[in-house]
Amino acid sequence: MPPKNAAQGSTASKKRKKMPAANNQDVHSRTAETDAKRPRMARAAGKNSGNEEGKEKQIMSLDWPEYFDTLFKIFKALNTVLAFCSSRKSFAITFPVVRQSVEGLLKRPLELAKVAELKALLPEVVKFAYIPRTELRIHAESRTRREGSPDFAAFSNGHASSSQVGDGADEDEHVLVLDLIENSRGKKSSNSGFAYSLPPALSPEATKKLITKRNDRFVQAVNELLEATPKTEDPIVLLQAAARDHIPVDPSARHLLGPSQPARKTIPSSYDRPSVNAVIDEIMAQDWYSDQIVDRRTVDAKDGVIGCLNSPLSNSIQQALCDARKITSLYTHQVAAINFLSRGKSVIVSTSTASGKSVIYQVPLLRFLEDDPNSTAIFIYPTKALAQDQKLALEQLLCSCPGLEHTKVFTYDGDTPQDQRAGIRESASVIFTNFDMLHTSILPHEDLWRRFLKNLKLVAVDELHYYYNIFGSHVAQVMRRFRRVCAAIGNRRTCFVSCSATIANPRQHMQNIFGIEDIDEVTEDGAPSGRKDFLIWRAPLTDPTDEKSSRLSPMSEATKLMRLLMARGIRVILFCKIRKSCELAMKTLRAELTADGCLDILEKVMAYRGGYSQQDRRRIEKEAFSGNLLGIVATNALELGVDIGVLDAVLMLGFPMGGVASFRQQAGRAGRRARDALAVFVADTLPVDLHYVNAPNDLYDKPISDLVIDLDSKVILEAHLQCAAHELPLAFEDEVYFGPYMKEICETRLVKDREGWFNPHPKSLPFPAKHISLRGAQEDKYELIDITRLGKPGGHAQILEQIEVSRALFEIYEGGVAIIDAVDLDTPPWERESTGMWIDVPKRTLNLMRDSGINPAEAIHSAEHAILNRFALATDLRTECKVAEKEYKSKESQRKRPARLIFYEPTGKNSGVATRVFDHVSDILTDALNRVEACECEEGCVECIDSPLCKEGNEVSSKAGALIVLKAILGRPMDAELIPEYPLDLNTYDTVVEAPPVRTADGVQVEKA
Repeated sequence: MPPKNAAQGSTASKKRKKMPAANNQDVHSRTAETDAKRPRMARAAGKNSGNEEGKEKQIMSLDWPEYFDTLFKIFKALNTVLAFCSSRKSFAITFPVVRQSVEGLLKRPLELAKVAELKALLPEVVKFAYIPRTELRIHAESRTRREGSPDFAAFSNGHASSSQVGDGADEDEHVLVLDLIENSRGKKSSNSGFAYSLPPALSPEATKKLITKRNDRFVQAVNELLEATPKTEDPIVLLQAAARDHIPVDPSARHLLGPSQPARKTIPSSYDRPSVNAVIDEIMAQDWYSDQIVDRRTVDAKDGVIGCLNSPLSNSIQQALCDARKITSLYTHQVAAINFLSRGKSVIVSTSTASGKSVIYQVPLLRFLEDDPNSTAIFIYPTKALAQDQKLALEQLLCSCPGLEHTKVFTYDGDTPQDQRAGIRESASVIFTNFDMLHTSILPHEDLWRRFLKNLKLVAVDELHYYYNIFGSHVAQVMRRFRRVCAAIGNRRTCFVSCSATIANPRQHMQNIFGIEDIDEVTEDGAPSGRKDFLIWRAPLTDPTDEKSSRLSPMSEATKLMRLLMARGIRVILFCKIRKSCELAMKTLRAELTADGCLDILEKVMAYRGGYSQQDRRRIEKEAFSGNLLGIVATNALELGVDIGVLDAVLMLGFPMGGVASFRQQAGRAGRRARDALAVFVADTLPVDLHYVNAPNDLYDKPISDLVIDLDSKVILEAHLQCAAHELPLAFEDEVYFGPYMKEICETRLVKDREGWFNPHPKSLPFPAKHISLRGAQEDKYELIDITRLGKPGGHAQILEQIEVSRALFEIYEGGVAIIDAVDLDTPPWERESTGMWIDVPKRTLNLMRDSGINPAEAIHSAEHAILNRFALATDLRTECKVAEKEYKSKESQRKRPARLIFYEPTGKNSGVATRVFDHVSDILTDALNRVEACECEEGCVECIDSPLCKEGNEVSSKAGALIVLKAILGRPMDAELIPEYPLDLNTYDTVVEAPPVRTADGVQVEKA
């Protein structure tokens, strides 16, 4: 059912050159039903965003009570002191330091309660919080030049100390920070990863403007408070009451509160929490809310449809389902799939997230085991988290089924100790594994698994939509090897079942992966679902009175929403696109919850991402599955169908790299128990995000593309034929598994023995599987170990994370800040081998773009994206994404790049994808040009030149330039008079030069296009 639209549209702008348009109108909108809000505390800034004249005038105060005049004097003194500190690069702002200076101006003590009132009045301006001492940093730029700069982070009573942050300090010690936050438009700090860092130093004139601007914001905030307060209420009492929630609590002194200290607020249980609709209304009534919701959709609740099995379940299985899962009846899609399996058919089930698909293969397994205790089954999952979750659910079901309590179920993955693997092979009835283990451990040693494989009745592959492109192409060959081995040992009775979220052509996708034709499809969803609200959230302007001002941080918006939801008992997961964002979000939450004194909530928040040790991963998974957590910050490792307890809300920080399909998968993680749920897309500032801010219908109505499997890649096929020949010698009859190219490859790439069997080439021996990584290159990893507590009482070394060598080279070094900080390093070159292709841009095309004011770097980058957007296997290719900081340099750089479009395979893929692009380059270029020309957007969008996979956010982009480059490469005529001319940017330097000829290596023949 398509979601109902409540409000949509927003003003969005990109710092990119636009195509000429007849009508270029901004689209403005407001959130629905904002007039029903209750009176609220004043916002940090005013509402007269369109009054240009008012910007030049000082905002006048209303007839204030004397109390607010006194509070204004305190704010002005604080403003003066902090503005002075902002003009000095060497100052870090801590409360003892600031209080001493403010008291000197006021000639009286500065009370903690008064600062809390300022925080309540201006929550987005005043920073008043405890942060870990180790996270307080003075400008890294100045520290590298002046090691003697004073460090006020070490102040505990206003006196100076060593300039080295955290020398000898306990890692759990915290510092109280007091500052006024002003998102400057100056140079972005290289220390953005820290919870606290200073803005750039200001000139005297800029300091005066800053003081006036902040004073005006205080006046306006008080005016709004007085206007919003009903006559029956006292604004002073309201402010003082609100301030109590802003008095910071020092986590370092938490143990002094004692175990009996009551929490400031009681967190409702999951069953007593308010409705999502009520929480959205509350959000819109917050003092900090500033029309961030630019689109709201609602999907109504749906009742389930019950079905009946052709062959009723045994009493034991019925009782087990009731006791372990509270299941007394089955939905129609479950019934249809189980009926197919009972007849020995293979089946694919493609229904919505949280529709009970796991029951579809658990019930047949119980039936197989009741009929034959020697039956075995393999359950294959793409992630370890999902396998652990489903293993626990199956064990609970088996323990509740009389006669099957002692069925042995094991996890068999890379974390399984070597000394336990033999016992698993000999005794397991069910294993939970992944395709990597099937490829490298089970199939190469099929002789050790023959007991298990001869009795194999069921193979279940969950989350089938996860397997596509090159990874899916490898998996398809692994499945063909697997079916061949099973048939060779006499087992042709195995049933295959696969479950997936909603995808296009599920039957065809399963046929491609499994290599079997007789597959039944179930797509009618009979499961119930609760009401779900979808929000698109855009961070507000830092100064609503100035439309040219920057916007607040999307991450701060996401963590603020997450804190509000958790405080109301809403169990929430925050999805971040990359590991570093996950870490930053967790650090931000830790600092903000600590500052608010919400330590009870902080105890129930965890991060889940790659890089954890096995022990930490299992611990977090246990907490997540048990439902003990209120919040999880995760990468897409939990995007798949892990049942994370009762999950009520999903926040997506930035548009997912996996595109619309990934967006829908993540959004579907909430409401897994048919309760009302919330999904919020917090838009980043990137062009892809802004596209969906302005075109939200694409998120809900856009059809999902077919999942592509490359079964014709001779590179992939040869690699797996070497493996298959190592498992069991090959014969031409095996063409039924491996297709028509098998004969040619066997005759040219394998070794034929005297009896006519094909064996692996000696180069691939002794273990062909080790030469193939299904997921691409598996880099060497290092363990990052914290030894700072060695020698202290109770101190010991602690493994922080496992880190790939490519990251370690740039993040782990003497003096570096692991994971969070990023600096420019002079490191040795890191070489890697890959396969790629390039297309040179003609010199005359470069000159034409320069004469028209088009940046060649923008044009080349956009043309590369346009090509990738029209190639089915694009996710397994990379291109040189242009970095804005390098392409828009204000100083001349000696580093120039040749004018060419470059495409290459990620390290270790060796899949032949670049070769496929080269072979079809003319068709792909033509398709790309036609799409860009036909796209109705003005400046580029995800339908033409923007890519969700662009690691630089598509910031360096030009639709007009992409058209010129594509036409030039294809030799299409161009009328220079019709090319739009843009003003020359005299503030940046060109970074692209004519591409020189590439010298061919000796003995290498270059194939011409």
